[in-house]
Amino acid sequence: MANAILVINAGSSSVKFALFEIAAAPRRIALGAIDGIGTAPHFHARDLSGAAVADQSWPGGTHEELLGALLTWADTHLNGDRLVAAGHRIVHGGADYTAPVRLDGPTMTALEGLVPLAPLHQPHNLNAIRAVAKLRPGLVQVGCFDTAFHATMDDTVRRFALPRALTEEGVRRYGFHGLSYEFIAGRLREIAPGLAGGRIIAAHLGNGASLCALKDGRSVDTTMGLTALDGLVMGTRCGALDPGVLPYLMRQHGMDAAGLEDLLYCKSGLLGVSGISADMRVLLASDDPRAREAIDLFVFRIAREIGALAASLGGLDGLVFTAGIGENSPEIRRLVCARTAWLGVSLDEAVNNGHGPLINAPGSRVAVWAIPTDEEAMIARHTIALLD
Repeated sequence: MANAILVINAGSSSVKFALFEIAAAPRRIALGAIDGIGTAPHFHARDLSGAAVADQSWPGGTHEELLGALLTWADTHLNGDRLVAAGHRIVHGGADYTAPVRLDGPTMTALEGLVPLAPLHQPHNLNAIRAVAKLRPGLVQVGCFDTAFHATMDDTVRRFALPRALTEEGVRRYGFHGLSYEFIAGRLREIAPGLAGGRIIAAHLGNGASLCALKDGRSVDTTMGLTALDGLVMGTRCGALDPGVLPYLMRQHGMDAAGLEDLLYCKSGLLGVSGISADMRVLLASDDPRAREAIDLFVFRIAREIGALAASLGGLDGLVFTAGIGENSPEIRRLVCARTAWLGVSLDEAVNNGHGPLINAPGSRVAVWAIPTDEEAMIARHTIALLD
């Protein structure tokens, strides 16, 4: 009988999951999601061959009921193997949680205190943990934090120019997408060991988007800050914004904190600029000039921040594209590389269109890669490490 772990990434309207068998290295045996939570939940999963191994819908259901269905399905799908742990993606670990931890009551209380720093993500992460604890009281649960990888950044990089009392309260830059960047750093050590110890900028470009400056595989700077709202233009998030916009909106439009949060997190970014869609695929296929404006802004901000992070690194040896857009959009990679040619980036168009993974032209001063990320595998590894 083999042991297995369930990796859970819980959001407001969906729960993404993957099932891993514990072997010499974690071996993914199924992955899927429960979509449409709050409206019409749809549970679906497939195995590594892509074959469907679950497909079920319900007229409704709470997170707890749906997670119960997931756990029951996992038991059945394991065919006698034993589920021994659940590993969770938790968006914010604050200043104290800089490595994965086994979750218990005091830890959960501390993580609840970080909800104001990630109000749209943290509550759903924690609610899933509580639900699993209630459904399976004896199951080990491990929390893996998107902020932890950036704990290596210097204090100067973390600091806002605000009164010290606010900094001591925790108002500082944390960075996110850390599980993705940790995976990319490890993957580079495997496939490009000569480059992995150099000065790398990793571009996690998806519905949420950020950049990370890596030196010798460690984070030295990143574009996200106190929250996952900062930095690049994203699907529905504005990214970096003049702080003066906020009091303007409060005075001129009567917005309160909830209204500002809804505007900046849910109605801005690619969706807000284009007025069409938050989906880059839709925008690239559109001939509406507003779609082109959104794409141009998205690329401009990426290129500008690459320049800033190159300054943090003192130069640039490699550029890595990852996540949904970074991995799958040759056009966005082409546009970003064209804007960063001054840094020595030169793209091989034919290889780029074929998805790489090494996509720079011969003679490029900067190595350019397109590497799929795997945050679930990273969570699985951390969870297994804490079972001993």
